[in-house]
Amino acid sequence: MIKKQPNINFGAAILFVIFGLLFFVLLYRFISIQITGEAGGETLAVKAQQKYEKERTIEAKRGTIYDRNGEVIATDTNSYKLIAILDESMTTNKKNPKHVVNPDKTARELSKVIDMGESEIYRLLTKLNDKNELPFQVEFGKAGRDLSNQKKREIEELELPGITFIKDTKRFYPNGVFASHLVGYVEKKENKDNKTETVGMLGLEQSLNDVLTGKNGKVNYESDIWGYLLADTKEKVTPAVDGKDIYLTLDKKIQTFLEDSMSKVDEKYKPEKMIAIVADPKTGEILAMSQRPSFHPKTKEGISKTWHNEAVENSFEPGSTMKIFTLAAAIEEGVFNPNELYKSGRYAVDPKSRPVGDHNNGQGWGTISYYEGVLRSSNVAFAKIVKEKLGYETFREYLTKFKLDQPTGIELPNEAAGKIQYEWPRDKATTGFGQASVITPIQQVQAATAVANGGTMMKPHVISKIVDPNNKDSVEKTEPEVSGNPISAKTAKEVRDILEDVVSTPKGTGYKLFNIDGYEVSGKTGTAQIPKPGGGYLTGRQNLFFSFLGMAPTDDPKLIVYVAVQQPQIDLHTSGAQPVADIFKPVMKSSLQYLNIEPEEQKKVQYEKIPSVIGSSAEEAKNILSKKGVTPIIMGKGKKVIDQLPAKDTKLMTGENVVLLTDNEQMIPDMTGWSLRDVMKVAKLGNLELNSVGNGYVVKQNLKPGSTFKEGDYLIVELELPSKKYMKAEGDEEEAGEDNVDSEEENVEVQD
Repeated sequence: MIKKQPNINFGAAILFVIFGLLFFVLLYRFISIQITGEAGGETLAVKAQQKYEKERTIEAKRGTIYDRNGEVIATDTNSYKLIAILDESMTTNKKNPKHVVNPDKTARELSKVIDMGESEIYRLLTKLNDKNELPFQVEFGKAGRDLSNQKKREIEELELPGITFIKDTKRFYPNGVFASHLVGYVEKKENKDNKTETVGMLGLEQSLNDVLTGKNGKVNYESDIWGYLLADTKEKVTPAVDGKDIYLTLDKKIQTFLEDSMSKVDEKYKPEKMIAIVADPKTGEILAMSQRPSFHPKTKEGISKTWHNEAVENSFEPGSTMKIFTLAAAIEEGVFNPNELYKSGRYAVDPKSRPVGDHNNGQGWGTISYYEGVLRSSNVAFAKIVKEKLGYETFREYLTKFKLDQPTGIELPNEAAGKIQYEWPRDKATTGFGQASVITPIQQVQAATAVANGGTMMKPHVISKIVDPNNKDSVEKTEPEVSGNPISAKTAKEVRDILEDVVSTPKGTGYKLFNIDGYEVSGKTGTAQIPKPGGGYLTGRQNLFFSFLGMAPTDDPKLIVYVAVQQPQIDLHTSGAQPVADIFKPVMKSSLQYLNIEPEEQKKVQYEKIPSVIGSSAEEAKNILSKKGVTPIIMGKGKKVIDQLPAKDTKLMTGENVVLLTDNEQMIPDMTGWSLRDVMKVAKLGNLELNSVGNGYVVKQNLKPGSTFKEGDYLIVELELPSKKYMKAEGDEEEAGEDNVDSEEENVEVQD
């Protein structure tokens, strides 16, 4: 025992040294941490704060889109995202499991509620990750996002362990298909931080995404290791900044009128494409805009058919709606004489180019006045106006004055500029009646505001104001903006008056189809060809682009409505303008009534009885009757009136004609559009044998207008009801609304 003592002492000494060194190391480390506050290169205070300080995100609300009256068009609403917890560690009580314990049952039951197959759900619930283990949780993609409260309750009632929800928001479009390409839609995408954010994908949702998107806030607070708020600590709140609200110029009522009419036409005629715009010419505000094909912003159904806002992003040959601006330029320059005569049919613009032809296979209507040429939408008339009256250079200046060669600047993305084809003489002339050059519908609407608004052209816009919900005093208003004064107020009125005749008189291409009871409408039809890939144009009466650009009431237009329909499926008895009218008329009439624009009272007759003008000269008779508010029809070129109908002291019905017979060169008048009552006056005064076929108004007569006759000749007239068929002008072999076809060889020019 005595010999072992030194060894024990030595071992104890070694242990003392080792523990002593460890003590000094620990002491040094403790003092070092106390002094520097760091360990392992990291600040301990920061690590502690990360452990005990919690952060919660306060999500910002995306701005709401309203119509002009505060009706919601697009807004955020609560929704839920479905998730499945797969980690077994989340279950602490087997009687109340918090994870998916039966993937088979869960997949089977969920497939009955969400739009996902049972096998796909099962695959998600059992798929292992890279570490060959189940992930903590899984989501269900599109089928599990944007769930409503009702759908959430249905899933909860299944009582499936591990199935839970995360509160979310979704974009809600309460009106469904409603100016969809203008408004756009949103999608949820992952950003750089792997967080989901809402992003605008089309229309204003896309172009104003930065304005609509807010900035998320957050709440920071210190907690204990169990996550409870520590005593004597305060939450640090960074409030969310909600996105700004957008008020559009659209009017929900008028937009609904438009959507309903377009849907009916779409179902009935199944056209390839339709475009429509309703605008206030006084301010340039777009009150409605739609197209077909369209899409539902929630389901995205139909979006694959077209991604473009056709009214703004695509340009095409406008057809004869272009003649509105050519006519306005000619009147403004003082070179339009409505009574001047010209030879219709065909016109050689340039010896090297084929002639321009009128729509009825180049036959024309003989020698007629330029006024009648406008009513009949004669291509030859407008080609001659451009070349001989205005001159190419002056006409080109007016194209710029009407801003048909540049974008309007409307607050919609990807606006096209159009293109004025102005190199060759024939292109210059045909641009005057809507061929060769291409423009957008919104450019036409902007130019039309000059005609409707006393010569002052207004820039179109779709945003009324932008309001910051975080600061109610922050309002960015869009004020009406003048974009030019291409014509005078006098010219604008004269153009409107002539365009009103295009709609209201039998020779006008808009006659009957575009008339609206109680309102005077000014407008112009258009029929344009559709280019083929590789050159040339499509052929066939259906392969055309039919349009109408109209304004009402004529004296002081409150609305402009543009409608275009491409390739409607029409039969041989239906005018291509009919689908256009089926949109224009109900939209214009309903909108005027909604805006409290009272219909004009039927003009009261300013006379009690018709005076006798027998024995007077034709000129005296005109003056006497014109003072009574009557424009007589004179049969003949004689100097003296020898008979009249209605007779002296007869009361005249509104719209009824007074027919006078002269003593020499008695001729048959043009009776197109007359009632049988008025035709009978001609037959009686001329002692003619009258035969009539059909009911309604005259569409054909056997005795040509201006021809002489003798007693006992047969007068045969054919009548049709306006509702049966678009009224044809005398001598016009094509349907009205398709009346500017320059057909020669393969390339058929169609401009009405």
